[in-house]
Amino acid sequence: MAHAAVISLEEFKQARLHADARQQLHERFDRWLDALEERMPETTPTLDHLTQAVFARRHELTSAITEALVEQTHHDVLDQHTMRCPQCGHLLRTRGAVTRTVDTMVGTVSLRRPYFYCVSCRAGYAPLDDALQLAMRHKQWDMQRAGARLAAEVPYETASELFTELTGLSLSDHVLHEVVGECRHGLTVLDVSPTAAEIGQRVAQVATGRTWRPILVLAIDGADVPLRPETAKGRRPGRKRTRAKRARWRGHWQEAKGFRFSLVDGERIVHLVSWHQVQRDEDLADALRQVKDTGLVPEEQVRLCVVADGAKWIWTQVKTLFPSAVQILDYYHCSEHLHQVASLQFGHHPEQASEWMEATVARLFWGEVQAVIDGLQSMQAHDAQAAEEIRKLMGYLTNNQGRVDYGFARKGGYPLGSGGIESAHKFIGHVRLKRSGAWWYVEKANHILALRCAKYNGTFDRVFAVYKQRAMQSPGRTSL
Repeated sequence: MAHAAVISLEEFKQARLHADARQQLHERFDRWLDALEERMPETTPTLDHLTQAVFARRHELTSAITEALVEQTHHDVLDQHTMRCPQCGHLLRTRGAVTRTVDTMVGTVSLRRPYFYCVSCRAGYAPLDDALQLAMRHKQWDMQRAGARLAAEVPYETASELFTELTGLSLSDHVLHEVVGECRHGLTVLDVSPTAAEIGQRVAQVATGRTWRPILVLAIDGADVPLRPETAKGRRPGRKRTRAKRARWRGHWQEAKGFRFSLVDGERIVHLVSWHQVQRDEDLADALRQVKDTGLVPEEQVRLCVVADGAKWIWTQVKTLFPSAVQILDYYHCSEHLHQVASLQFGHHPEQASEWMEATVARLFWGEVQAVIDGLQSMQAHDAQAAEEIRKLMGYLTNNQGRVDYGFARKGGYPLGSGGIESAHKFIGHVRLKRSGAWWYVEKANHILALRCAKYNGTFDRVFAVYKQRAMQSPGRTSL
């Protein structure tokens, strides 16, 4: 005798909903396919014709599929008739269904969902919005994320144009400005840095099969970026649709100071952390201190060295934060000072200038810094200008005497120059900020720099997730 299977009422409802949803999806696809076929050319279409036709109408299908899936997966919220007010706890009854349309990467999605209003709190609620984690903006998270990535690479107007061309969707440069600014809000160096575990994993990969601990390089430097004054903000009087007058403000150049932690792996540089901002020396020192205090740098697993120019504030911070690190004065920065002296002292005798340069560099590579200083002291200056440069070089070498033993550094495998940080300035700052006609407010420049640091640090998704979480928790979210 056969036994009948027993299923619960809830299981029956779920099966019925699933079957209805699939039937609805099939019907929507059939309607979409009929509409597509009506617009196909009468002649035999090429593949390009077919892909263009499907691309132009794909959002009609994908948005319809999304709407059907929302109805299937959130039917309990869509059927909700009562709820407790999150603020006062009063029982609220639905005031009917209110439709909200939102733009997503799959097209415009229309959501007809129950709406509740608390008279006491003067606040409206739509539980489906929270269930779906909708953004307050019409443009949803997937569009915002893609737009922010584009805006971090190219100018805002270009990003908007590319977004439309590549997706068939609209995202204005104004929205991009806002999203980038809100993503950057409150970010610190720790927010854009990998975790200690992630950095440790990269160190372990480089250390595999090696006898000596890998070399971790901290390079610190600044690079000028084009800025405009705060007084350039605001509207100017005058009629609309008239030719713009030349701006009365003048741009200026200011350093975006930054640092980069990277591993030396043979001829390859393994990037770990970069942080660049238009900031004061104290701000950069504070960022370094945060990295140090949170243990992001595994000093016991690496041979740490610091490469920088002769700025006193840099070495003061290095001595405080990383006293055991090998300190190296950037060779190319040092050689600029040597060439300046050679040019002024032996300007009319190129051969003598070349010989003096070669001999001086050789002494520095052999660690004979004091011999170089003594030689400069006994040098008879060609003129007053040469005497001044000789005096500066003597002070420069004296202050950095323990950092110019280039022979020792080369034997140990340490880098002699700050090429790593110069490269970071280029791929993080220059390619985005230094564009023809671009002049940045400090705040806006720092927005872009922070997002580009997050990109190259491998933490962009994490940064965007923090922005999304912060927006989801904002007080204004409870009111429609």
